[in-house]
Amino acid sequence: MAGPIAMLLRLLATLAALSFAAAPAAAQQASAGGLYGHIPYGEADAATLVDAPAGFAQGQRCRVQPAMLADLSRLIAAARTANPRSELRGLSCYRTIGHQDRVFCEAGQPGRPCVDPARRAESVAPPGFSEHGTGYAIDFGARPETGCPDLDPCFASTAVGRWLLANAPFYGFELSFPQGNGQGVTWEPWHWRWVGVSAAEPGARAARAVFANARRRFPARPRVPAVVVRVMSQPPVPTDSATAAPATPSP
Repeated sequence: MAGPIAMLLRLLATLAALSFAAAPAAAQQASAGGLYGHIPYGEADAATLVDAPAGFAQGQRCRVQPAMLADLSRLIAAARTANPRSELRGLSCYRTIGHQDRVFCEAGQPGRPCVDPARRAESVAPPGFSEHGTGYAIDFGARPETGCPDLDPCFASTAVGRWLLANAPFYGFELSFPQGNGQGVTWEPWHWRWVGVSAAEPGARAARAVFANARRRFPARPRVPAVVVRVMSQPPVPTDSATAAPATPSP
């Protein structure tokens, strides 16, 4: 039987889920409460989510909010072009609160779930407090791993990890738990949330409402810049005649 701490976490998760379903997006993050440094989130309606692009999921199904699919597709394609030897993959995307409960509470010794929840929360969000429940968060990885195991800070030093840190914000993704973050969560260079390249992007306003509390209290680094300029196509290459110095006028 689960201990009293596990039962409390499950109760909090249930309350968070009910609040998420009943409240409009703009009010979902009205509460400034939290648990072990984590911000409460509800559970997105799984029926409204869509599958990530084919070949992206690694080991388990990857479902995301439909609004972020276009940016995610562009991100994957750009990462493939920049790093042809290593494919960007999705290790974990949407998680139900029940899934998060198993990840959080049943990772310790058999029969002793949530034996040290405060310490566990340094690396895993309690159920009802995970960004994955919103459908806007993804844990990225690479295949082949090239010497760095999944979900390890060394991901930041891999070619794919370095590319994400430099470019992901230009596709609407920002790093939720940067090094030395105020939430006390371990540095997770693999965990990114989507908020859109601008509030005017379809669906971005709802995503930003969900993460408003987190973005205000614990800014991402890197985060989506205030102004994003996308290069949709390369400008034409000047011809020799266009770049040649003008002829010297005759005397």
